[in-house]
Amino acid sequence: MALVIAIGELLAPASAGQLSPQVAQLYSSVSIFPPTASTMTVCYGFVCRRRHELAFGAGDRAALTRIMAAGKGSAAAERKAVQAAVVWLDRRLGPVLGTDKRIARADFRYFDDKHNFDCWDTTRNTTSLLLMMQEWGLLKYHSVGDPKYRGNVLVLQTPHNTAVLVERATGAEWVVDMWTRAYAQSPEVMPVDQWVKLD
Repeated sequence: MALVIAIGELLAPASAGQLSPQVAQLYSSVSIFPPTASTMTVCYGFVCRRRHELAFGAGDRAALTRIMAAGKGSAAAERKAVQAAVVWLDRRLGPVLGTDKRIARADFRYFDDKHNFDCWDTTRNTTSLLLMMQEWGLLKYHSVGDPKYRGNVLVLQTPHNTAVLVERATGAEWVVDMWTRAYAQSPEVMPVDQWVKLD
């Protein structure tokens, strides 16, 4: 019985409440568990074919707390701090996974899955980081939203998805998109209604 309880505690999602069906689908679709308050499964290699369990130690949490402290003044400042937090994660993972060689907009056409993320990987990884930071109380002005998708072959818009933050005061949705950037570059952060029109 104790083993069952321990496993249940280990697999508790990072957010205090239930995950939305769309966020839960990010994890169940590739048979991984949502992040906990101290660990996340990092996906890479395109559609999570390669995986790494990342445990966040006290130093990691302190670094992210320092980064997010710069965003305490406003919602815009918090989004800028989130960009820095995503860059921190990219730098943290790069030497471990070999993704320090990754390129922007990587997909199967580049034949280098072991060094890259596709947009599904970056959506999962970014959402996991955001959920953990939300659980730690580091998001003051935003909450983690449902991932967003764009793609219309009729107008030559390629399929793509991304992680999302929801501004608490206004309900405005903001993408946090690291797939369109190369290693250690700041992710794109913009309103969803602007992002869905891009290619």
